[in-house]
Amino acid sequence: MARPRIKDVARLAGVSEKTVSNVINDYTHVSDRTRSAVRDAIEELGYKVNLAGRHLRQGRTGIIALVIPELDVPYFAELARHVIREAERRSLTVLIHQTGADRDHELAALTGFGSSFVDGVILSPLALTPDDLRDRAGSPPTVLIGELLEEGADHVAIDNEKAAREATEHLLGLGRRAILVIGGRNDSGLGTAEARTRGYRAALAEAGIAYDPAALLPVESFRMPDGAEAVARALGEGARPDALLCLNDQLALGALRTLHEHGVRVPDEVAVIGFDDVEAGRFSVPTLSTVAPDKAAVAQVAVELLQRRMDEAAGSAPADASSAGVRSPQDLVVAHRLVLRESTEGVTGPLPPRSRPGTS
Repeated sequence: MARPRIKDVARLAGVSEKTVSNVINDYTHVSDRTRSAVRDAIEELGYKVNLAGRHLRQGRTGIIALVIPELDVPYFAELARHVIREAERRSLTVLIHQTGADRDHELAALTGFGSSFVDGVILSPLALTPDDLRDRAGSPPTVLIGELLEEGADHVAIDNEKAAREATEHLLGLGRRAILVIGGRNDSGLGTAEARTRGYRAALAEAGIAYDPAALLPVESFRMPDGAEAVARALGEGARPDALLCLNDQLALGALRTLHEHGVRVPDEVAVIGFDDVEAGRFSVPTLSTVAPDKAAVAQVAVELLQRRMDEAAGSAPADASSAGVRSPQDLVVAHRLVLRESTEGVTGPLPPRSRPGTS
């Protein structure tokens, strides 16, 4: 049986092919009665829109790339699901590319992989420098997610510094004072870890607590084994924290394991909070307090901004996009919230006497 065509839909609905096209493209000037008739005809015939043909006629492929450091990191996997869902609403297909935080891979993504098969890129860079981002002539429209690297680039993220400050304030409000930062970085870089470390320091300063650089425990990567190893190393060197600010949930989950193996009670002796609100933290023992970025909002805003940039590049942006026809680079902040669970809740007053590893 031949595949139904748009003229078959028009004949069954009793309208012109142009009207069917208007309904498919969701133009507002079609009456509700006509729209209903066309949709009924589409359903009855099983008509499928030829998205590839539509995009090619517009000089596009209908494909965008989501470029992330590691797909098996739960935060990025969950974010990818939201991006795919948002892109599908706009009849876009998402190509997912894993860079491994390698600069050459990130540069390749920034240039559209040396071809024209992607219309735009959503990129989470870890290895690129501001200089890499300043010269993007001939590159496809790109939106950065994560920490801002270059003021001239479109960017979507939570306020990481504010979020870390709030998480630290929560720990301080529990009476905790010896707070270690798993994954902390004591430099002036523009990365996410640096921003979260600044938030931690700001909270300490506001509370009148001296900052000790030794409280920062750097890690090679932000995975569970790294969190477990960092805490084991600190305990082995004699550190006696009463709280851990972990700069992602993977580090926090690894830290929980080490604390359990050392007989340290959470949260009674050590409170633990992470970042990202990944699914595993809702099922760990104890369940994990965390900073929850609005991942759905990150995806929605990033795809919406990228769509706008692609329209501008194709010359099909709305007339009111700006007086010059092209919007200035956008730096957009989406919401976050503290999600408090068992790893910090339970002790709000003075801490009880505590035994330490190797003591009685």
